[in-house]
Amino acid sequence: MLLGSAATKLAAGERGRRALASYGLHGRAAAAAWAGTIWFEGVLGIAVAAGVTGAAEAAAVLLGLFTLLLVVAIARGRTGQPCGCFGSRSRIGWAAAARSGCLATAFAVLPFLPDASLSTEAWLGAGLAVALVGVAALAVALLALAREVGELRLAVAPQAALSIDHEGPELGSRVGLIERFERRAPLAVAVFTSPGCSLCAALEPSLRLLARDSEVELMLFDEHDDAEVWESLAVPGSPYAVVLAPDGEVLAKGTFNSLYQLESLLGPAAVRA
Repeated sequence: MLLGSAATKLAAGERGRRALASYGLHGRAAAAAWAGTIWFEGVLGIAVAAGVTGAAEAAAVLLGLFTLLLVVAIARGRTGQPCGCFGSRSRIGWAAAARSGCLATAFAVLPFLPDASLSTEAWLGAGLAVALVGVAALAVALLALAREVGELRLAVAPQAALSIDHEGPELGSRVGLIERFERRAPLAVAVFTSPGCSLCAALEPSLRLLARDSEVELMLFDEHDDAEVWESLAVPGSPYAVVLAPDGEVLAKGTFNSLYQLESLLGPAAVRA
């Protein structure tokens, strides 16, 4: 606690020195008090940790002095002003005085506590407890992150498939590709893929899911195995989809990179069909 207090005062710098104005210290006096307090807290913190005799008592006296200064400042109506206890953000108030008083009491009692050392099992137990707390904190953070990602995805409307007039077959035209389908469903969906297309591979589960729809008959056309089909329909790249009516009319077309975008082609196509 002493070392942390000294570190925050040092990090506060000029703001920490200005906070001492709440106690009536300015200029060189404030700088000297700021540096002296950091030095005393740092030395006492190291001494207490090392078990130096009298260090805990000295720390209790120092914190008792801090408590007295806070009480005097409160009595002078300076509540809410910077106190400089833990950097420039700490404020004078009864909470700060109570905190300082409790710390002074703790250091005063420290020399009277039994000198006991933890066993190996106790250290392992403490380490396990800390690890479990860390895992629980990570789980909470992961759930919070998942919630934020979900809200973000709901807030950002997904885009539809990209359909460009001069790419692919002309809308409303009839193509012979329909002969490759059994025409057992109201909509025939031709999906064009490439062997080296990583996105196509990632979309395979979504395509299998769509193929189970009784309203859709889906077929894949490989860039190498079905090169003639690609060329005849002027397919610009993969993944690309063309939605056909049972008579071969082109109802919708476009480049897609998600199941949502592919389904965005089916809605207008179903209306036109």
